[in-house]
Amino acid sequence: MATKPEAAKPEADEPVKKPAKGKKKLIIILAVVLLLALVGGVAFYFISKQRAAALEGADGAPAAAAHAVPKGPPVYLPLDNMVVNLADPGGEKVAQVGITLQVLDAKAGDSVKVYLPTIRSSILMLISQRTADELLSQEGKQKLAKDILRETSIPFGGAADVASNAPKKKAVKAADQAEMPVVGVLFSSFIVQ
Repeated sequence: MATKPEAAKPEADEPVKKPAKGKKKLIIILAVVLLLALVGGVAFYFISKQRAAALEGADGAPAAAAHAVPKGPPVYLPLDNMVVNLADPGGEKVAQVGITLQVLDAKAGDSVKVYLPTIRSSILMLISQRTADELLSQEGKQKLAKDILRETSIPFGGAADVASNAPKKKAVKAADQAEMPVVGVLFSSFIVQ
């Protein structure tokens, strides 16, 4: 009978050892999952920082104005449709463009209306420098909208490019650019013939 209890003891010790190995595997798996979650969180943080920096852009003026928080519902200022000869060889191509400016609030809309003849002239000059192929592409339309946004900031102290025909105003700080009244450019119609 002495041999039987001895045989029972090793069997009782074996089940105790198996859970110890299982606990180690569980701890290792949890550590790996936590490490992966930490790496994913850090990667998300850096990617979101890069996207925010990319949205600011190189010139800063349009992007800084785009981040300005409106004080109420959006206010839109539609401009009359413009028909412009394009810079294509032969001068036979024209564009009819309808533009609506998004402004911070009604007060900003009133301040933009004061400079509307200057803004319309700048927009006409911008469009007339483009070709039909440029305006028909999505990238061309996006670049035109960005250029129009830059031009609308010039009467309010925004920086102009050296190559532009508009008079160069004083350079403004990024904090001042956030107060530009025009925050967006929308196309209500776009026809190229």
